[in-house]
Amino acid sequence: MLNTAIVMGRLTTDPELKSTGSGVSVCSFTVAVDRRFKGQNEERQTDFIRCVAWRQSAEFLARYFKKGSMVAVTGSIQVRNYEDKNGNKREAVELVADQISFTGERNPGNAGGGGYRDSVPLPEPPPEARQQNQPAPAYATASAADFDEIAGDDDLPF
Repeated sequence: MLNTAIVMGRLTTDPELKSTGSGVSVCSFTVAVDRRFKGQNEERQTDFIRCVAWRQSAEFLARYFKKGSMVAVTGSIQVRNYEDKNGNKREAVELVADQISFTGERNPGNAGGGGYRDSVPLPEPPPEARQQNQPAPAYATASAADFDEIAGDDDLPF
């Protein structure tokens, strides 16, 4: 069985971090996602996907994202049933976030407020990760003699 969903869109409100009674961080949020096709009136339809993030993902979302930020959310679909204040049975469908990623532009002046350069400090890469002035490896220098022939394909798993 497989239950994986990926959505990319803009946050409809500023994320609000809350805690459960036992101190676990939780953040409910909605992502506005445009459909790929246009409707009859030539306007794109938008779906509003309810999502929930827990623990470090909730804290990350609340700290670095704001209304209008472009975000990618990977997780699983969850359906839960509950009773409202009037005793009516209700059903909620939401995406439980496993991973939340930045997807907008990196400058603060982009349209829609999705930029994050002003709110997220970009660290310097460690010295070993900095690009050295080394020539690119030459992969095109191999000859047919550099390869061994595989005898028989009976052992291949496909």
